[in-house]
Amino acid sequence: MTEAMHSPTDLTVRRLMIDLSKGFSRHWNGGDAFLTAYANALSMSFPVGEQFFIDAVKHGAKALPETPENADLHGVIKGFIGQEATHRHLHGLYNAHLQKQGLLNHWGPRSEKRLEHGRRMLFEKSERGYLHELAMTAAFEHYTSIFGDLVLERMDQPGDWFAHAEEPLKTLWRWHAAEESEHKCVAFDLYQRLGGNHAWRMRWFWYVTVQFSTDVLRQTVNNLWHDKTLFKPSTWWSAAKFLFGRHGMVWRVAKPTWEYTRKDFHPMQVGHPTQANDWLTQHAHQWSAVGAAKA
Repeated sequence: MTEAMHSPTDLTVRRLMIDLSKGFSRHWNGGDAFLTAYANALSMSFPVGEQFFIDAVKHGAKALPETPENADLHGVIKGFIGQEATHRHLHGLYNAHLQKQGLLNHWGPRSEKRLEHGRRMLFEKSERGYLHELAMTAAFEHYTSIFGDLVLERMDQPGDWFAHAEEPLKTLWRWHAAEESEHKCVAFDLYQRLGGNHAWRMRWFWYVTVQFSTDVLRQTVNNLWHDKTLFKPSTWWSAAKFLFGRHGMVWRVAKPTWEYTRKDFHPMQVGHPTQANDWLTQHAHQWSAVGAAKA
């Protein structure tokens, strides 16, 4: 199937109608220390990560010729940047409250140093360094879209990670999940359109896989340590169910993760075709459109 058959032709930039100014409780995710700590760890990575994705796509877009054939991608890139900027802003507010709760964000600063080193040593020294940035971004976006699909596919069923979460964080995570699924093709399509090859796509994918898995584990453990719940049996039981239970993450991510290694892979081959749009449509009262990028 062709790229045009898979990819979205517009992306709406949305303002989410939630108020984070009052904060939220320490164990906002149904009173579950592990589920709360894991989600908080992911949020701690987002401001730095989302900015890197924005920069990578901007750099790639500059190298993409302004031709009628590329008009669709140039258009959808604007929506991608707007959506990611909104995610970065809201998770920045979220993370500020985590800091008030006494949690320490080691993941964000560590990622920032790692990315700065990568730019100096590789991206800026290569004539087409933007392809490396895009390959990394496409890999991260694959994982965030998998997470997004998993968040939405079992809502209000066993295996729903945010079933008992407090508002507004339940809305925040499901909205973020929907938009990650919605724009999962952009970095990948741009990488392909600019001539990126499968070999480098896979090198960066495995690098991202190792780094992401290690970083989320380290930050989750750190969050639980500062929360003084790391050694509670209930914490370990929740972690075991989350990872290896009947609806555990390990089983749910295995197939879509492996799909990425195929030479003929495209992001739209993974996940439910209408799930993200269904949630956004059904919850349209919780957001307002502030812009759109149309082909």
